[in-house]
Amino acid sequence: MERRRFIKTTTLATLGLGITGGVYSWQIEPFWLEFVNQQMPINNLPQHLVGKTVLQISDIHVGKYFNYQYVVNAFKKAQALQPDFVVYTGDFVSYENEAQFSQLQEVMQYAVKGSIGTVGVLGNHDYGIAWKQQHVANKITGILEEAGIHILINKQKEFNGLNFIGIDEFLGLNFNPHKIMSIHNPNKPNIVLCHNPDVCDLDVWYNYKGWILSGHTHGGQVKLPFIGHPILPVINKKYTSGKIDLHDGRMLYINRALGNLKQIRFNVRPEITVFTLAKKS
Repeated sequence: MERRRFIKTTTLATLGLGITGGVYSWQIEPFWLEFVNQQMPINNLPQHLVGKTVLQISDIHVGKYFNYQYVVNAFKKAQALQPDFVVYTGDFVSYENEAQFSQLQEVMQYAVKGSIGTVGVLGNHDYGIAWKQQHVANKITGILEEAGIHILINKQKEFNGLNFIGIDEFLGLNFNPHKIMSIHNPNKPNIVLCHNPDVCDLDVWYNYKGWILSGHTHGGQVKLPFIGHPILPVINKKYTSGKIDLHDGRMLYINRALGNLKQIRFNVRPEITVFTLAKKS
């Protein structure tokens, strides 16, 4: 009888933990936003930019898979920080059909913008089905530009002495890093935006020394004890999240994403990153 009671108690406890963990992963952590503060030392940074903030938002994934009112609420919290610069590193939608255009317009009414400048790059989902629909990318770019976000498609844009270089989506139709990196000025304070961190391993950097801000991985969304990340959508599995020194003068930062592809997260909270600019010694 004692053995039966033990088995029953253990089974019920395990079931209870499983249900609790499932509810947590579905209803709590996907909306438990973390603001991550990070110093950003930059080569050639002018004195008037020291202490200014660069806020990174990535992978908002507006669509039908989770309540995007959460994104609006997150934007409002980020606006309260009054950032100097804001960068968006791709995957603005989880595209299935044209409904995502109106959904994105609704959300981007509340877009976070920097007092000095706001820029972004596209992600693979912004290129529609199978990442091959140029008209989808064009429509999304138009919506973002109307919201005050300058989308950099293998281009660069300077604000008050800080230069942003945008490499277009690795898996999309316009990936051409040579076009912009071959003409980058190493004497400027530069920040590169590149949605997919796998681009870091390609021979396209022309001796660039500086920060690269990416997204795409969502930090795997799930990180299990002793196992790690069951799913990580990159070739280089070292590219999970956070700051990664590439040991050649480049520093990669991978944002864990504000949104979700599917409404599930475990041990990988959604993130907005707040960088504080500093001179690199």
